[in-house]
Amino acid sequence: MIVIPAIDLKDGQCVRLRQGRADDVTVYGSDPVEVAQRWANEGASMLHIVDLDGAFNGKPAHTDVIRAIVAQVTIPIQVGGGIRTDAHIQELLDSGAYRAILGTRASEDPTALQSMAAQYGSRLAVSIDARDGKVQVKGWVEATETEAIDLARQMESAGVSALIYTDISRDGMMSGPNLEAIATLCDAVNCRVIASGGVTTTDDIAALRELGKQNMEGVIVGKALYEGTVTLREALA
Repeated sequence: MIVIPAIDLKDGQCVRLRQGRADDVTVYGSDPVEVAQRWANEGASMLHIVDLDGAFNGKPAHTDVIRAIVAQVTIPIQVGGGIRTDAHIQELLDSGAYRAILGTRASEDPTALQSMAAQYGSRLAVSIDARDGKVQVKGWVEATETEAIDLARQMESAGVSALIYTDISRDGMMSGPNLEAIATLCDAVNCRVIASGGVTTTDDIAALRELGKQNMEGVIVGKALYEGTVTLREALA
């Protein structure tokens, strides 16, 4: 289980939101490239980047920033936020990102996932963002009646090899991850799962590892790193 630092982009800056709310923003850096270099230098093996403006507006807004990060770090990066078309996927991968993350499109057009999963393989992941077990889309501002577990099974059946699961109610709240929901999702599928939301201390990371889920590929850590409640070196150790 790897530890993956998160970099959330809004207006060209590195920020964190609370529960995904656009009006509850904390800026942690004006140079996302510098932040990416910091995590790479401290030992990260992958970075998780979210284009928040892209997620809210329905099209990527930080492709130039992604290219700049790729040019300065040698570790793979996975990127999500506003990737709604085939052209968006290709543009992102052409910019040097290792993996494109679909959210809204995967939920709204699951029949297209089979061909995309076959075409891109491990370079495509699906983000399942849920509140009270129900999937949220369009930058987490629109609720659906789809159960996260049902969508996860559907995505696996389509051939998607990696899922990123976020409990929105925990994201940015420094309240610990939803261990039960993560364990349930890992048990529901055989594909790789990356957990996100709520990690605050090294104990939280240990608790995720101690779930013993062989398909848990990693955990995304965001606000805890920026607030200093855990260092990346501690998390990796």
